[in-house]
Amino acid sequence: MEFCKSVRELKPLLHLLIPLCVHWIAEEMTVSVLVDVTTKALCPGKSTCTQAIYLTGIQQTVVGIFKMVVLPILGQMADDYGRKPLLMLTVSTTIIPFGLLAWDESKPFVYTYYVLRTISYIISQGSIFCIAVAYAADVVEDGKRAIAFGWIMGLFSASHVLGNVLARFLPEVHIFEVSVVLLLFGPIYMYLFLTETVQPAPRQEQQSHCFATISRVIQQRCKSMTAAVNIVTRSETLRRIALISFFYELGMSGISSVLLYYLKSAFGFNKNQFSELLMMVGIGSIVSQIFVLPVVNPLVGEKVILCISVLASILYAIFYGLAWAPWVPYLGASFGVIYVLVKPATYAVISKASSSSNQGKTQGLIASVQSVASLISPLAMSPLTTWFLSSKAPFDCKGFSILLASICMMVSFYHAMLLKPEESSKSIEVDDFETIEAPLLA
Repeated sequence: MEFCKSVRELKPLLHLLIPLCVHWIAEEMTVSVLVDVTTKALCPGKSTCTQAIYLTGIQQTVVGIFKMVVLPILGQMADDYGRKPLLMLTVSTTIIPFGLLAWDESKPFVYTYYVLRTISYIISQGSIFCIAVAYAADVVEDGKRAIAFGWIMGLFSASHVLGNVLARFLPEVHIFEVSVVLLLFGPIYMYLFLTETVQPAPRQEQQSHCFATISRVIQQRCKSMTAAVNIVTRSETLRRIALISFFYELGMSGISSVLLYYLKSAFGFNKNQFSELLMMVGIGSIVSQIFVLPVVNPLVGEKVILCISVLASILYAIFYGLAWAPWVPYLGASFGVIYVLVKPATYAVISKASSSSNQGKTQGLIASVQSVASLISPLAMSPLTTWFLSSKAPFDCKGFSILLASICMMVSFYHAMLLKPEESSKSIEVDDFETIEAPLLA
């Protein structure tokens, strides 16, 4: 009964969720085949491709740098000019990069793909979800928003599973073609059916406002960051969760940047095996996030869930790093069912340790800490992985870089054990600081 009721709450979001689900399916179905395509184009006849590993690491670093600036600007523009045009823009950025690979998978096209895909990531990665959440907040009542946000995350995971199913059974030569068709569906559907929820300012105000948007948003971000740093440093819980998030992201983002190339080099995995691994994690994510977490959380609390999920991440990394047979990565992937709970548990701890007026600032600062970690890790993981996959490795352990990444998560686990989630910083109000800025996604 409650399930049917929660489904009915999604009715105002129907024309948002349909194109987003199709978009996420189209993006995910290319993940497993990209490794084969880039390796074949940049390193023909080889199972290990140094150029592809380095390009992926550089891409992740560049995206992280620019995303910290671009994401708040896009959020502000969504407030000023409407959700619909910004959503259409962000979901359209992937069409041209994948269209190039659908046309030709040669070396020049692959390099061009990396350039355009980096720009696409800067514009769309993270911003699609933020603007979608803002749209949901516009049309869903306050007391029902938690259900709506939970369903958005659940459908995101479900879309990834469906994308990997398509990648598993579609011929490789047709994957990018199908992906481009699905990607075109998103902005067209939004243009025809999505209803705008924001009343744009008059055009003359928009023009004068547009020139000041970037400088104003940067000033607001600096003021907000100063206030957030003061809030976090005054709370033991928030200081501890910042350390947990930094070391966890340092390890996991490093692993994700090299994992598929490592599996291809070490075990000859292709797009079928990649799809199977990603489907395992995706299906587990749906079950654990939508059904298990709401039941377990009231019984054991966020700290226990956080500790167990970080521990699962450590085991995930160790099994991958020490994998001695092709079936071992599948065992490692099974821990993904548990480690996906790290982020919701982290968000819950931050929320409880913050006052109602400081939620955005504290969540934003912890996200910035994670972004810094995601910038650093590829710089170390890319050359280290390349070294141990080559014939010049000092000893035979192809997954040594992944084992080192697990040490970062061990540090995160240590701090998680010392966490005191019952502490609250409600006494630290935003009014204690001199500057207050308007929210980006009101």
